[in-house]
Amino acid sequence: MIKDLISGQYSNPIRVIGFNTAERWSEDVSEDIAREVQRRCDLLQRDVPSALQGFFDRHIGDRRQLTLRLVPISC
Repeated sequence: MIKDLISGQYSNPIRVIGFNTAERWSEDVSEDIAREVQRRCDLLQRDVPSALQGFFDRHIGDRRQLTLRLVPISC
């Protein structure tokens, strides 16, 4: 699902629902998915696809956490 969102398979998603049929529950996992997509885009040093901007605004808004890449320092 996350790879599909990043690659542009979906445009303008509203929310993502996770289902566990064995335990008979469902849960809105949109914020978790949005954060993971953001993390992966940060690691790839690319912007989040524009088709996902509304999804991010709804589920993360201005609560975005930046992912910092660690760079080895030579002495």
